[in-house]
Amino acid sequence: MNADGSAMEVYASGVRNSVGFDWQPQTGDLWFTDNGRDLLGDDLPPDELNHAPRAGMHFGYPYCHGGDLPDPEFGARRKCDEFAAPARKLGPHVAALGMRFYSGTMFPPEYRNQIFIAEHGSWNRSRKIGYRVSLVRLQGNKAVSYETFASGWLQGETAWGRPSDVQVMPDGSLLVADDYAGAIYRIVYRR
Repeated sequence: MNADGSAMEVYASGVRNSVGFDWQPQTGDLWFTDNGRDLLGDDLPPDELNHAPRAGMHFGYPYCHGGDLPDPEFGARRKCDEFAAPARKLGPHVAALGMRFYSGTMFPPEYRNQIFIAEHGSWNRSRKIGYRVSLVRLQGNKAVSYETFASGWLQGETAWGRPSDVQVMPDGSLLVADDYAGAIYRIVYRR
């Protein structure tokens, strides 16, 4: 939409609770996190990292989750192969919120143009997960790995922090917002 609210258009549909999004520096493509639905158990469905290189894509909600899991209530109405699958399945109920492409130069070159994701953490699993900053590594437009970058906000089953967003600073450091502890952490790399 324009700044005045006119010319609004739908870019993507079938999205549930997307919080973080960013544009890939090399291509300008939209990437975004998507939180999976609740009440399907501890391990289903996954949260998602999605890639929308063009307008008009449908990502499955409410019919399909994670690209291949039909919804128990609505899944019989449409087949999962009708929809865009996630670029990467994330952990189930990790509450993937803010995400950013790393555009800085402070961290080693292997971090450039990769995706940092703030995982707020689960509230509805028998054992908590998330409560960390994850890194999704890309090769071109393909998400090839998903790993923990920074953790420690969850000690056993006790959380003392909940990452909610990430931001790359002009000096290349990474800020992590924690809306539980009311803090912002700055992560730097020193050789």
